[in-house]
Amino acid sequence: MSSPRMLLITALLATTALAACNRDKETRTDAAASPGGALVTPAAAAAPMSYESKSGSANVGLKLPDAIKGQPDLHARLFSEEVRKLQQFAEGAANERLESGEEGAPNWTYEKQVNLTAALETGKLLSLKRADFDFSGGAHPNTLTTGILWDKALKRQIGFNDLFQRGANLTALDQALCSAINAAKRARVPDSKSLTLGTGGDWNCPRASATEFVLTPGTEPGRAAGLTFLLGPYAVGPYAEGPYEIAIPVSAFRSVLAVAYADEFGGQLVKAGDVTPTAR
Repeated sequence: MSSPRMLLITALLATTALAACNRDKETRTDAAASPGGALVTPAAAAAPMSYESKSGSANVGLKLPDAIKGQPDLHARLFSEEVRKLQQFAEGAANERLESGEEGAPNWTYEKQVNLTAALETGKLLSLKRADFDFSGGAHPNTLTTGILWDKALKRQIGFNDLFQRGANLTALDQALCSAINAAKRARVPDSKSLTLGTGGDWNCPRASATEFVLTPGTEPGRAAGLTFLLGPYAVGPYAEGPYEIAIPVSAFRSVLAVAYADEFGGQLVKAGDVTPTAR
């Protein structure tokens, strides 16, 4: 017959084994899949997705999209870099107010809000749109929109040139972008002067390789049907015209895509040309 001591030890061992099994089950269950197929660990799910700081001199804030939860390297980089810049902005606003003294201090509160949203996620790539609202005095605030393109397997940011074959002739893409810009300008200001790719004058069409962009979804889920180029105020016209977002279909540049990323593109754009969001 077993002694009471042996029975107690056996019961404790069974309890420990059951707890370990449950912990293993919880770990597998909590590692949920993100929309792009990557596993989102409990640590990544709990990672901060926003930041906010308010003071008498400056209000700053950051919002990150859920799409980066499955990319912890990207999340860590973006969060640390953006928060550092926001803190520097707030410190600069406080120092300027302090240096100005009470009588010369600005009668406004500085503000900087950074909002990142997911433009498109494909099998290899995650494209983000970054909108940076900045008010540091003056006649009006400014919003600068840029793009971030992340290679999920390489775990690094890539640029425009990575998408295309080395030494590729991008003239057709440059001309397609310029034509779409002129069409968009004429729709807003009918007597707009046509821009060209040349130099001289107040404004010119930018080269595609020197313009911010995001991947653009279309009729095939998980594939980019084109690129949307992001042009801020003053880029191709006076501030009153506002920013432009110009979508160019993949048919304008498919032949010069890099082999590594060619399969990330497919389908048709729902809308080409001026796709600038309207104010609500």
